[in-house]
Amino acid sequence: MKAMVFLADGFEEIEAIAPIDIMRRAGIEVATISVTGKKEIMGAHGIMLQADSLFGEVNFSDADLLFLPGGMPGTKNLNAHEGLKQLLLKHANEGKKLAAICAAPSILGELGLLKGKEAVCFPGFEGALKGAILSDKKVVQSGNIITGKAAGAAIEFGLKLVENLKGKSAAEQVGSSIFAF
Repeated sequence: MKAMVFLADGFEEIEAIAPIDIMRRAGIEVATISVTGKKEIMGAHGIMLQADSLFGEVNFSDADLLFLPGGMPGTKNLNAHEGLKQLLLKHANEGKKLAAICAAPSILGELGLLKGKEAVCFPGFEGALKGAILSDKKVVQSGNIITGKAAGAAIEFGLKLVENLKGKSAAEQVGSSIFAF
C-alpha cells in the first residue's frame, strides 16, 4: 500500500507529520511530495521538512491514497497547484482514496468531490465543502474520502488512514503501541 502526502509552504506540521508517522509505523509506504518546486518545505510554525520528491518527478499511478494536510497558507498553496487538483479529480474518478484534514477538505469541496458525502473541516471552512453533509465528528469517512477536523484529530485521522490501507487490526495495533486507545 502506498500513500502520497502533498506539502506546500505553510502546511500544519502536526496534521502532516502525525499521520505520516502513524502510517509508517503500520508498514505503509509513505511518500512526501512537494508542490513548490523545491524539496525544503517550511511549515506554518517554522518547522522545516524535506519532501521525498517534487510533484513533477512522481508517477502517481501506484498511489492508493492521496493526502492533503491543512494549515495556512499551506492549504491555499496546495489549492493553487493545478496539477495537484487534476490529479485529485483523476484519483477520485478511479474510486481511489483521498484524505484531507483541517482547511484542506475545502480543496476537495471546491472540486465538487464532497457532493452528497459526509465531511468535516476546520470551523469556518464549511462553505467551501460544496454539497457535503457536514459532520460534527473529528474524523469522518464517506465512501473513498476521509476528512479530519483539525490538528487535534491528527492521530485519530492517521489511524483511520491505516485502517483504510491495512485494515482495522493494523490500526488497533498501532493505536495500542502509541496508547491512542
